Amino acid sequence: MQVRIQEADFDVGSELAALRRADPRIGALASFVGLVRDVSGGAGVSEMRLEHYPGMTEKALAAIVGEALQRWSLIDALVIHRVGRLLPTDQIVLVAVAAAHRADAFAACEFIMDYLKTRAPFWKRELTAQGSRWVEARDDDDRAAERWRQPGG
Repeated sequence: MQVRIQEADFDVGSELAALRRADPRIGALASFVGLVRDVSGGAGVSEMRLEHYPGMTEKALAAIVGEALQRWSLIDALVIHRVGRLLPTDQIVLVAVAAAHRADAFAACEFIMDYLKTRAPFWKRELTAQGSRWVEARDDDDRAAERWRQPGG
């Protein structure tokens, strides 16, 4: 398991190749890459600033990935989350999981991303033509995470 928080961009292909590392047990890799959008809440976004609490954030991400490792038969998992100044189309996050079978890989990848959106201590500030604003939590994200607490989720 690997969790990284960084300002620098990442290369998805290189990260997936490293996760795979020619392990013959791996039959599936599932990944998600989140990008900065140029519109949020109906307003144009010229940049986003992501802040975190060093130490606490890494522990929270490791706990989320650890829970996924307990719930599904995974071989490995990787989360890279960027912080600092980001522009539209920049990569924000990479979640990647390796498993023997696709069902575990897909479910764990989605679970990790849903919990990152609702449990990870990041703060987002967007710059729009109207000024800067903090990004509020979204009900859709809470509903997505809630399904994992349901039986069979």
